[in-house]
Amino acid sequence: MKVILAQPRGFCAGVVRAIEIVERALVKYGAPVYVRHEIVHNRYVVEGLERKGARFVDDLGEVPDGAVVIFSAHGVPRVVVAEAQARQLPALDATCPLVTKVHNQSRRYVAQGRTLVLIGHAGHPEVEGTLGQIDDIAYLVQNEADVELLELPADTPIAYVTQTTLSVDDTRSIIAALRQRFTNVVGPETRDICYATQNRQTAVRQLCRIADLVLVVGARNSSNSNRLREIGAEAGVPSYLVADGADIDPAWLDRVEVIGVTAGASAPEVLVEDVIEALRRTAGPVEVSVLPGIEENINFRLPAELAAV
Repeated sequence: MKVILAQPRGFCAGVVRAIEIVERALVKYGAPVYVRHEIVHNRYVVEGLERKGARFVDDLGEVPDGAVVIFSAHGVPRVVVAEAQARQLPALDATCPLVTKVHNQSRRYVAQGRTLVLIGHAGHPEVEGTLGQIDDIAYLVQNEADVELLELPADTPIAYVTQTTLSVDDTRSIIAALRQRFTNVVGPETRDICYATQNRQTAVRQLCRIADLVLVVGARNSSNSNRLREIGAEAGVPSYLVADGADIDPAWLDRVEVIGVTAGASAPEVLVEDVIEALRRTAGPVEVSVLPGIEENINFRLPAELAAV
């Protein structure tokens, strides 16, 4: 059996930065430090940080006075930042810089007098954080049908931004629907879309050309991991989302010769290795190779107060 790994896969620079912020905060300030929401959408990562002394909360009301609080990689609404400031909580912002860029774009568009339309998934913490950046009414659309339901005149000046875990391919048809529905539409350039999302989706499409089965390593609540699995299924290749090797069903491997493996942007490489070991235990010897692809070498700067830790 052949196992072919997608390239790139797994951690993106924003996830690496967020995890490092928590780890360095624990070293500098000692345990516990409090993180609003899961730092990234992966239980393996979250539980590892919990063992080191991180405490994950859904509300700042759960954070004791004077405790260090960290905002997750998905970003938070401005009211959360204001609450932390009002309580004088020492706060560290682990928001992915690409998400912060979307926040800045949103505020800039609204300041220009445009109505903001966010392309994203309802209930996702990144979406809630972005919508919480502005005081005006903003609209969330998840598909082309939502665009048609917008109760706005055709000549309304529109500006759109997108959830970073959606790729150019994911948003293309929705953006086209906005441009068809409204006469005055602006949005970010293609190069402003999250590089990691696009790269991982492109890699899994290449993987589908040669694989009989695709396994996506990632969490059930990870938007980008779920999308990778969907892309495999759309390509006609049986595709499954697995948290680790224990999730593999031996029945999936029947008459399979080539397995493609990728991982969402919040899934560590150790879980990919666990999947490979599980395949060895289930199917015997496997030959592992890596599909040629983009080599990512982007690094995001840490908060100044943690840079020397």
